[in-house]
Amino acid sequence: METVRESALIRLRPDLMARAKRQAKQEHLSFNAFVEKTLEKVVEPEWPVRPQKISDEILGMACIPADWRPTQEELDADPRLAHIWEEMSYEG
Repeated sequence: METVRESALIRLRPDLMARAKRQAKQEHLSFNAFVEKTLEKVVEPEWPVRPQKISDEILGMACIPADWRPTQEELDADPRLAHIWEEMSYEG
């Protein structure tokens, strides 16, 4: 099954376009595949979707105490933790 893709019109400086096309050719890629591969390297990955409610049984298996709260320093240091913590706080 083919992956669905959206079209995007981008404008690049002529020198950058020439370098990108040259590098794509060196890597035996189409220009589109090269741009997509390059963006995958630099764009933050999509976060996995977490179930809305985690069962008490699964929570009981964790080594983290139920009343644990991350500090702001911990949230600042780990964007994944910050994302998960933010999602959990919206569950109510």
